[in-house]
Amino acid sequence: MRQSPPAQPQQRVASLDEVPGAPLHIALVEPQIPPNTGNVARLCAATGIALHLVEPLGFRIDDRELKRAGLDYWSNVHVIVHPSFAAFIEKTAGIRRWFLSTHAHKPYTQADFAPGDMLVFGKETAGLPKTLLSEYEANCLRIPMREGSVRSLNLSTSVGILAYAALAQCGFPGLQ
Repeated sequence: MRQSPPAQPQQRVASLDEVPGAPLHIALVEPQIPPNTGNVARLCAATGIALHLVEPLGFRIDDRELKRAGLDYWSNVHVIVHPSFAAFIEKTAGIRRWFLSTHAHKPYTQADFAPGDMLVFGKETAGLPKTLLSEYEANCLRIPMREGSVRSLNLSTSVGILAYAALAQCGFPGLQ
């Protein structure tokens, strides 16, 4: 029988109520690779974007794993951990969400981003569930790529592309 992973260290976790002025939100659904999440967390620290992690995670956000991911700026990142995808969907229902997938039809350049929007990315090995993409089709976006070249871009690269495109549309709030 598979054991549940131990709970994440609470001193590293914020609540959604603690980030009302975040310019954007980024959600990583079941991320598996610590360096990817570390890179995304660095981007969030640099921009003030709130980072949502949806469990189960492929790692713990304790000191050992953070050091492995090169994350020494955790105090500058607002991290909200959701215990499941269902809990995440329920808790963030009041936030406009954009779902990123190689299976989406609309390129991200056609999105009308606004402050406070959430960019949702699936796990590195499987992406987001296709049922979710069907349910929220109008809010599903893709990053254009050459056909047949690669399956997808690296998670942290994709997050960087979308985060800065959304921040640009919002006028780079709080950034100089």
